[in-house]
Amino acid sequence: MKPKLIVILGQTATGKSDLAVEIARKYNGEVISADSRQVYKGLDIGSGKITKKEMKGIKHHMLDIISPNSKTLYSVGKFQKDVNKIIEDILNRNKVPILAGGTAFYIQSIVDGISIPEVKENEVLRQKLGKLSLEKLFAKLEKLDPERASQIDSKNKVRLIRALEIVDAIGKVPKQKTNQQYDVLQIGLKWPKEVLQKRIYQRILSRLKPKLKSKHDMIDEVHNLHFKNKVSWKRLESFGLEYRYISQYLKKELSKEEMIEKLNTEIWHFAKRQNTWFKKDERIKWFDLSESYKRKVDGEVRGFLK
Repeated sequence: MKPKLIVILGQTATGKSDLAVEIARKYNGEVISADSRQVYKGLDIGSGKITKKEMKGIKHHMLDIISPNSKTLYSVGKFQKDVNKIIEDILNRNKVPILAGGTAFYIQSIVDGISIPEVKENEVLRQKLGKLSLEKLFAKLEKLDPERASQIDSKNKVRLIRALEIVDAIGKVPKQKTNQQYDVLQIGLKWPKEVLQKRIYQRILSRLKPKLKSKHDMIDEVHNLHFKNKVSWKRLESFGLEYRYISQYLKKELSKEEMIEKLNTEIWHFAKRQNTWFKKDERIKWFDLSESYKRKVDGEVRGFLK
């Protein structure tokens, strides 16, 4: 029998972290973050990183493991290697591994054991692609690898160039299933469209208001990352969404109202891309959060772990 792995996934702002903690507390588990930005130190408020208080004593993995100033962006291949080691360790201690997050490709790399080849950086190609506009880069990726284009951040130049670099080296970004190591229960969380839109907007506003104790909000976070930690504007913008548009606000390229409007629009577009990706996987068991769902989720988990 394959070792068991629970996955909590869904669109942004659906409450995945809270549910993962609840399951971990009840079933002797530990949580592994599947978020491409939460691996970076200092990307806390903008990435929605769980706080120590919210962890409720549950051990969490894959948070704050790399500097945002590192020379290269953290990759799905590195994530896969790191997480497989963590899962092995959790299982060896007779605990339940719970992978929770919304970075779809990261999750699929673990669930399906996708083969991730090592593709070295091609500086000549990067310089050539770097001269192209976002629109041209995205159109090029759509033509060469439409599946990868369907879930990438179309305004993230670094990610687009990396995807095209991989396409150039091996033909396409690989997604073939090769070595499914785990018996997986995938729990998907979803809100009705109108509710999720409202939750996204309210979350943006709440993150722009300093907490009473810290007096530190999302704008302060990005400001400190750049001016205190010396993270370049280019690198901050490569992290996407909150970090991109708050950087533009701090550079006075956007007003605060424009920044909030951009964030609301682009986070919603991101949520739709997440939904498009996840809907392709018929193995996911979906739970509507507007209904009484926790007892149903608990029943699924209990049955799975028997």
